[in-house]
Amino acid sequence: MVGTTGSGKTTLAKRLATCWRIPHVELDALHWGPHWTEAPDELFCARVARATSGNDWVVDGNYRQVRGLLWPRVDTVVWLDYSLSVVLRRVTWRTLRRVVSREELWSGNRERFWGSALGRNSVILWALHTHRTRRREYAALFALPRYDHVLRVRLRSPRVARRWLAAASREEPSLAP
Repeated sequence: MVGTTGSGKTTLAKRLATCWRIPHVELDALHWGPHWTEAPDELFCARVARATSGNDWVVDGNYRQVRGLLWPRVDTVVWLDYSLSVVLRRVTWRTLRRVVSREELWSGNRERFWGSALGRNSVILWALHTHRTRRREYAALFALPRYDHVLRVRLRSPRVARRWLAAASREEPSLAP
């Protein structure tokens, strides 16, 4: 499951994994250490390899460091390609909810209002700045012949994603659309 920050990758991936009764792997959880420290690439790749060592799993995240490890092994890549307005609305509400609730994320990290919403490292600004880049990046990746073995699903709205999830949930993991 790939897409811009705030598009709903983790939510959709968790729901799909639950329906299929297979592991869900959230790349952010493997990437971020305490105090928002990033795992070195070698450690991150080792964590991802270990988490995806089985045959069936659903992964969400956009990390280039592990694309070469994951994409040759997947049968389907789902791209949440939502409009910028949808993404900004979602990431803003998610950030505010996390700040207010003091929700613990990965390795004890929590979003803070200044840093996550308004600061230099704002996840909202990150979504704004990376939306167009992600769209170009995934359009190019979906066109590469080396990924011809991969079923590429491009979902352009939350409504379409809900319908896709409902259909995919009725299928076996290896048979999903």
